[in-house]
Amino acid sequence: MLDDADRRILRQLQADPAASAAQIAERASLTQATCWRRIEKMQEEGVIRGSHAVINWHALGYSVEVSLRITLDKSQPRAFEDFAAEARKIPEVLEIQTFLGQVDVRLGLIARDMDHYQDLYRTRILTLPHISDLDALMHIARIKYDETVPL
Repeated sequence: MLDDADRRILRQLQADPAASAAQIAERASLTQATCWRRIEKMQEEGVIRGSHAVINWHALGYSVEVSLRITLDKSQPRAFEDFAAEARKIPEVLEIQTFLGQVDVRLGLIARDMDHYQDLYRTRILTLPHISDLDALMHIARIKYDETVPL
C-alpha cells in the first residue's frame, strides 16, 4: 500500500524522470536515504517498472502512423500466440494489444512514408498468420497522450 510519501516520490518521478534521487528527495520533502529506500522498494514491488528514453520518431524520418484492427481465425488453437510471435519481429510495429470483442488485436505501427507503409502492409502485415479480417486506421492527429498516472 502506498502512503503519501510514496505518492510524492512518484509524482516527482513522473514530472522529471531524469531527476537525481537527491533532487526527488528534496522535492518530496524526504531525506535522500529515505527517498532512495522507498524508490528501491517500489521497484522491487513492481510499482516502478523502470525508466526509458522517449524518442521522437518523427525526428528520425517516420511520418506515417497506422492502427491496424485485426480479427484472427480463432478456429486455430494457437492463433494468438502464432500471430503475436510473428508481429513482434516487425521493427515498425511499436505496439501490440489484444482485446475481447469483435477485434482481437490492434497493431500500432509507423512508416517513413506511404510507400514504406504500402511495402510493410503487403510484405509483412498481410503475411502474418491466422488473419481473418483487417482494418487500417490512418492516424491524423494525437489529441491526448499521457502516460502519467493520477496520484
